Amino acid sequence: MDNALSILSARLIAHRFIPRNDPLARRALVDEDFRRSLDHRLAEVGLVLLENPYAEYLAVALAEDMNAFVFGDGDTWLSNNMGLPRDAIALLVVLWARIILPKRERQIARAEKEREGQSDMFGAEKPLAQGEDVSVGIPEDALYADFREKLGGKTRMNTNLGQLARLGFIERRNKVILEGPLLDLMLDYASLAPRVIEGALGEVLKRRAADAAPE
Repeated sequence: MDNALSILSARLIAHRFIPRNDPLARRALVDEDFRRSLDHRLAEVGLVLLENPYAEYLAVALAEDMNAFVFGDGDTWLSNNMGLPRDAIALLVVLWARIILPKRERQIARAEKEREGQSDMFGAEKPLAQGEDVSVGIPEDALYADFREKLGGKTRMNTNLGQLARLGFIERRNKVILEGPLLDLMLDYASLAPRVIEGALGEVLKRRAADAAPE
């Protein structure tokens, strides 16, 4: 077990994220003893494992009590702990809301539909749908049209999209923005979703959907 723990810990630290279908990642998700040992190994160097059943990847992040030691005292790191300017953070939240919220709805709806149609009451529960099957991309031109006036213009948005792609939050393919490995892991759904849905951005998205609806 010790060698497997070392390998998995090193890969997570070096690559930042690994697919959840990787053999060692799967072991961390199903083997309780292995998971406890992994959590302890990461905690020894101030890290925690990031995973949720809706995400395709596992990743590591700083433990909360390590933030001040790593990023320094003061408030700078609170809004800028990955070197992102404010408009890039705003763009990241917009992308999260436009990609992850609909994805989560599709995953939950599909899981509920499969449970309703399951004839074997003792059958194993299927894993949640992942990838492009449920995570839909956003055309860059549509994003520019909706938010360029609020987020610094097309050139500035393009620069910030490049930075978000390098950090692993998104992928850009043929002028379409897709979910990256970290988008569903680094932002806390439980705390962010209510703020987005109930807040100002939620109202903006509702108005946009109403405007797009057929008469």
